Amino acid sequence: MLLSISQAGPAATDLGYLLHKNPANLHTADVPSGVARVFYSEATPERCTAHLLLEVSPIELVRGAQQLEDYVNDRPYVASSYVTVALGRVFGTALGGICQRRPELVQQRLPLTLTVEVIRARGGADVLRRLFAPLGYEVEIQQLPLDEKFPEWGESRYFRLVLRIDGTVHDALTHLYVLLPVLDEEKHYYIGDDEVNKLLRHGEGWLASHPEQKLIVSRYLKRRSSLMDQAFARLHDEGSAPVDAVEPAALLEKDLERPLTLHTQRLNLVAKRLKELGAKQVLDLGCGEGKLLRRLLADRAFTRIAGMDVSHRSLETAAARLRLDQMAARQRARIELFQGSLLYRDQRLAGFDAAALVEVIEHLDPPRLAAMERAIFEFARPKHLLVTTPNREYNILFPTLPPDRLRHNDHRFEWTRAEFADWANRMAVRFGYQVTVEPVGPLDEVHGAPSQMAVFSLPQEAGA
Repeated sequence: MLLSISQAGPAATDLGYLLHKNPANLHTADVPSGVARVFYSEATPERCTAHLLLEVSPIELVRGAQQLEDYVNDRPYVASSYVTVALGRVFGTALGGICQRRPELVQQRLPLTLTVEVIRARGGADVLRRLFAPLGYEVEIQQLPLDEKFPEWGESRYFRLVLRIDGTVHDALTHLYVLLPVLDEEKHYYIGDDEVNKLLRHGEGWLASHPEQKLIVSRYLKRRSSLMDQAFARLHDEGSAPVDAVEPAALLEKDLERPLTLHTQRLNLVAKRLKELGAKQVLDLGCGEGKLLRRLLADRAFTRIAGMDVSHRSLETAAARLRLDQMAARQRARIELFQGSLLYRDQRLAGFDAAALVEVIEHLDPPRLAAMERAIFEFARPKHLLVTTPNREYNILFPTLPPDRLRHNDHRFEWTRAEFADWANRMAVRFGYQVTVEPVGPLDEVHGAPSQMAVFSLPQEAGA
């Protein structure tokens, strides 16, 4: 299976920096299905083309967990979930939006051409256009014959796909990572809760507003209703527009900046407020996969950064996403990750200028919430504490969210603006903080913003 990525224009060999693959070398990596090779067919200042060649072993496909019903099948030749595994293996750094040697290139829009030589698309050429055109691609599709020597046999169910766009390499790779298995709908590995996280991580910034969101989510998760419910609830939580309300023509405007998801707006606002408060040492409580930590690391104003989470698996994911094992010693000394609970007094949580609880408290039932209040406000006692949580009043604006249903299956409650303000004021009085409450995300005149944030601060003499 062959996938090609080309960049045209001045300094085209910058593609090598973005892919972390030197055009002068052949790069080989073992993958569960066989061998992945990356090589360049051209690398000039005017044009650079990198190829991912995945050599799938038919023997490996019929062994153990990768066994298929038929020994002879199309898996070695078509772009499928085997390709996404290879993409993650050989282009993992680029998928993560990281370019250490030339970081300014990551967000640079480049004239790109992506070619998938053979792809099976359930739904045909129409589905190919419906998935890629709204993302701004110029889509060229060639249906392949069953046999070139015998054209009378007709067309096959396979296509050659060429995509052209002025976009970032990171975005292009994430689109392929999600949509290739959606087109083929034949994932070869187990579909579990991790697939929801993977889908939303790589779909951040575009899936929430895609007009074929329902098709993408259902196929990616192999129509497992429990996982689909999780994905849609979290997409709603990120403030996605109603699927029917997305204007395809607007999405095709290449110069139009995609709106930030609510989750991204929330993290950006928290990082901004932390800097405005003059915090140097910051603790992210319930850090999850490390998205806030990543923003803080990018700003040298934060000299000590810590992330705590109850999930060891989330911490492993955060460490991988932050590339801690590849980080320079001075940078690595700024950050620490550790497992812990919000419900118990923990000396490791003390001594920070500021702490953040981003969309965490709504996952705690009343007894645990009360325990958290004492553990954080009374014992850890940061000088500043930022707490965000959903605004229940806004839920009515999500058209696919049933009435009286919470945005996430694990939410124990969702407060109105008045309820959140009341809780924040009670905490401030009880523990000696000052507090302000502000909206997060787009404001509706009647229902407010989709999320809300309380900023607690100790009086200056108390926090000194």
